Amino acid sequence: MILFELFYTFFLIGLFTFGGGYAMIPMIQEQVVNKGWISETALTDFIAISEATPGPFAINIATFVGNSVGNVGGALLATLGVILPSLIIIIIIAAILKRFIKNRFVQGALKYVKPVVLGLILSTAITICLKVTMFQNGSLQSSINIDKKSIILLVMMIGFMLIYKQVKKKSLSPLKILGICGLLGIIIFI
Repeated sequence: MILFELFYTFFLIGLFTFGGGYAMIPMIQEQVVNKGWISETALTDFIAISEATPGPFAINIATFVGNSVGNVGGALLATLGVILPSLIIIIIIAAILKRFIKNRFVQGALKYVKPVVLGLILSTAITICLKVTMFQNGSLQSSINIDKKSIILLVMMIGFMLIYKQVKKKSLSPLKILGICGLLGIIIFI
């Protein structure tokens, strides 16, 4: 029963969320935490791991949650559930692409979905930051717990990226950013 529920839950998440993995986080949070499948802390850990793991974010997080709740079968069904709606929709869109993409209503809808997706992503970022820094086990902490080393790392990386962009007149590749962050993290946290 839990395997079907995992598939169904992630199918709905995949069906009703636009904008990729980050836009899915509020719905994933509502579904899996409210059902008691995982805790807020575990979800935050899964989000971090999913971000660091190669591959699409939504698939990674569905796999991690599915594995946590229903082992390998849960991981497979949760992953299939989150992928299937997009696959079906893309196949339908590809079949009628020329008419569909030129439709003015579709163009208008796509134009106004972008700010909504941005809002969902910002909401997720703010929620996670507040939970990590101000809340512990669902209750407000008496003092804000901010890791100074993480702030230093963030400021150093932003500064480095801005200097690089000014000097080289181009952005730093994401792979180099990950490598530099990893190296700085090792230096700062060890």
